[in-house]
Amino acid sequence: MIEHQSTKTSVAIIGAGIAGLSCATQLNALGFQVQLFEKSRGVSGRMSTRNTDEWSADHGAQYFTARDPVFIQELNKWMDADVAAIWNPRIKVYRANQWHEHSSSEKRYVGIPAMNSPGRYLAKSLPIQFNQTIDLIAYENGKWLLHSQETGDIEQQFDWIVVAMPAPQAQILAEPIDKSIEEIANHVDMQGCWTVMARFTGKPNAPFDAAFVNDEIISWISRNNSKPNRTGPETWTIHANPQWSQESIELEKDEASKLILDCAKKLGFDCDESNIAIHRWRYASGYINPILGFKLREDLNLGFCGDWLNGGRVEGAWLSGFKLANEISIKQPHLINKG
Repeated sequence: MIEHQSTKTSVAIIGAGIAGLSCATQLNALGFQVQLFEKSRGVSGRMSTRNTDEWSADHGAQYFTARDPVFIQELNKWMDADVAAIWNPRIKVYRANQWHEHSSSEKRYVGIPAMNSPGRYLAKSLPIQFNQTIDLIAYENGKWLLHSQETGDIEQQFDWIVVAMPAPQAQILAEPIDKSIEEIANHVDMQGCWTVMARFTGKPNAPFDAAFVNDEIISWISRNNSKPNRTGPETWTIHANPQWSQESIELEKDEASKLILDCAKKLGFDCDESNIAIHRWRYASGYINPILGFKLREDLNLGFCGDWLNGGRVEGAWLSGFKLANEISIKQPHLINKG
């Protein structure tokens, strides 16, 4: 009798946002051994929800769209699992100092009961080490070695490594090994975003559930409770526009909050009677053009994925990770049988 031993190809994935989770899910399905490392205490990256004992609010990506057939198939799985649903808000647009009705036939989707729910759904069957900031990687004798800021050297060595981080962070981590990442990352106009979350005791007298704002500090206002399956106190999210956010990224939080709320009041959205929280996203938006989809260094067993490589959207992030996983599978047999 011939005994067969199977050794799976191992892949370290740095970052558990939607791109990293998508890549890990597909690699896992293809027979690879995956291990994710995430610097935060939870998954989903910028597809995030701020939770407290009293209230919650989506403070990252506000909704997403689906156009690619492959992503639509994935979205249908999320909807069947009750972690995503269509959102039909009343939308207005502010431009030229006036409010206008907004008409669009495009379907908008949200995670339920929170924006991070699809990410948590993907993460259920994946091995993830949280609170692990990978600050050093090295490629020696065909294996990848990792170092964590919190715990030191990672004991396990890996056949492949996938960097699923925003462009500036990916560049800092990988540039000592892959010089070509610098040129790509430098062409990504990655901008920050100041985000205010306002909790009200009552419902503000606003004639919309969501609003696009042009030529002001603010670019977006949204009523969290208008999204399906939301419960709890009335909460609203206000995003500052990317250019102002980037120019003001080093402001103190109180100063940034005041400027954003002053702008909201000028537009007729008064938050004086609300409780305020503020969050600074250092890397919120931006992508390379032309779109690469993902980046692969076959000679180093090194891959990069993320929304910044694929159009800057939730859909783009998921597709980037998915396509990279398939390309790795083509380049590297995922199962070695020895008999």
